[in-house]
Amino acid sequence: MFDVKQITKYVIKNSLKRIFLYRACLARLKMMGVEKVFSYTLANDTGVTPDQVRKDFSEFGIRGNKRGGYEISDLLEKMENIFHRNKDHNIVLIGMGNLGLALSKYSKFVQRNMNIVATFDIDPFKQKIRSDIPVYSMSRLKEIIDRFRIKVAILAVPEISAQQVSDELVRAGIKGIVNFAPVLLKVPPEVVINNVNLCDELESVIYYVHKLMQDEGLKNLEILYKDMKY
Repeated sequence: MFDVKQITKYVIKNSLKRIFLYRACLARLKMMGVEKVFSYTLANDTGVTPDQVRKDFSEFGIRGNKRGGYEISDLLEKMENIFHRNKDHNIVLIGMGNLGLALSKYSKFVQRNMNIVATFDIDPFKQKIRSDIPVYSMSRLKEIIDRFRIKVAILAVPEISAQQVSDELVRAGIKGIVNFAPVLLKVPPEVVINNVNLCDELESVIYYVHKLMQDEGLKNLEILYKDMKY
């Protein structure tokens, strides 16, 4: 394990997450034939304030005319540049269990120029299965990463092996990891980690559902859940 004092110095900012929301809104408006948009329109559609929209845009070097608004095509082009959509990005995926298999078949990755060019698993049987994306032994990790000049990895392995695999990825030259294992990985400060815990996401929704029902005075949750089952 790497001797580091912090998880990572690169934290995925909320402003970057909001850019995704703005982009989706802009794409929808463009499909409707709209050519210009104002910050208050984006604010209403994404649940933030107009000042927040302008602040987020400013952080990423996006400028607009306060009176004339923003050209939607120009905004989308600038957002494409933020996410480096003008070139292909080769990705490696570690762990071909149910989650890894589903991720390897997710078509939206290719549509956004993110290509999973190789997957890895310790199961010899999975390595023999013929598929569009080859499944390699972990012993070939460094070789494949070097061959395809890969800098980003998706980690979909059990919690018990996540740190060890993360260490191997970093040693092989990986600079960014999307981690689906329910554990905080320790990596050198210059490596980017984005933790995605699906259980936490679901529990967050469950928490707010309970809070909402309590606020509305719905005390008998057992009866409500029983009704929902049928």
